[in-house]
Amino acid sequence: MLMFGKPGAGKGTLSARLVKKYNIDFVSAGDLLRQNIADKTEIGRMAESIMASGGLLPDKVMAQVVTQRLDDMSSEPWILDGFPRTVAQGQLLDAHLRSGGNSLSLVVNLDVPDDIILQRISERWIHRPSGRIYNLSYNPPRVDGRDDVTGEPLTKRPDDSPEVFTRRLEAFYSSTSPLIKYYTSGKNSPADFVTLSGNTSDEIWPKLEALVLKYLPQKAGSVFPAGVEGLQSRNQALHHGPGLGGLP
Repeated sequence: MLMFGKPGAGKGTLSARLVKKYNIDFVSAGDLLRQNIADKTEIGRMAESIMASGGLLPDKVMAQVVTQRLDDMSSEPWILDGFPRTVAQGQLLDAHLRSGGNSLSLVVNLDVPDDIILQRISERWIHRPSGRIYNLSYNPPRVDGRDDVTGEPLTKRPDDSPEVFTRRLEAFYSSTSPLIKYYTSGKNSPADFVTLSGNTSDEIWPKLEALVLKYLPQKAGSVFPAGVEGLQSRNQALHHGPGLGGLP
C-alpha cells in the first residue's frame, strides 16, 4: 500500500494508527537510507556523497534500497512511505513486485484543503526527543508549551512556516501530480487508487480503516466482534458517505 498526500495532510499520523492497530509493517524510504548511511554500506556511502553535494539519488538506487527491504519481509501487508516520488520510481517498484509474483494493491491519496493544512502546521508543536506531536486546536498539551510525558519544552519544526509550506506544496504538485496520473490511468499499475477527503485525521481515519480492512479481511475478525459480516456492514455505510470516490 502507498499513501500520498500534501505535506501536513496527516500521512504519518494515519499510518501510525494503522501500524499500531493492525500490525501492518511500515517501511520508510528515508529511514532505510539513513540506516544504510549509518551502516556505511556501499549504497550508504554513495548516498552520503551525493547528498552532501546537494544532489538526488538516482531512481534505480532508491528503488534498490526499498526493494531490498521489501524482499526481506514476510507476506504481511505493508505501507510504503517516501517512495516512489517519481513516475520512474513507480515503474521500477511495479516491475520489481511483478518479478516476484506480487503487485501493489492499494494507493491512497489524502485530500486535505491547503488552507486547513496551513492552519494545522501553524498550530503544530513537537517534542523533538520523542517525536510526539501536539496541535493547539485538537491535541493540545496538558500544560501550555510542555510535553505531557516529560514536561520538557515543545518546539516548532523549522519547516512549519507559511513560506516553507508554500515551497513544499509547489514541490508536491510538481512531483506527485504526474505520479498520481500514473496510478489513476488504469493501464500502468494494477493498484486501486482511492482518494479520501477530509479536514482532519480523525475525519479521514474511519474511511481509511474501512478501506484498508476491505483489502485485508483477515484482520477484521480480530477487531470487529461480528467478524467480516460486521465489517461489510460498516464498509457499506461508509461507501455511501462522502469522500470515498473510487472505492471498488
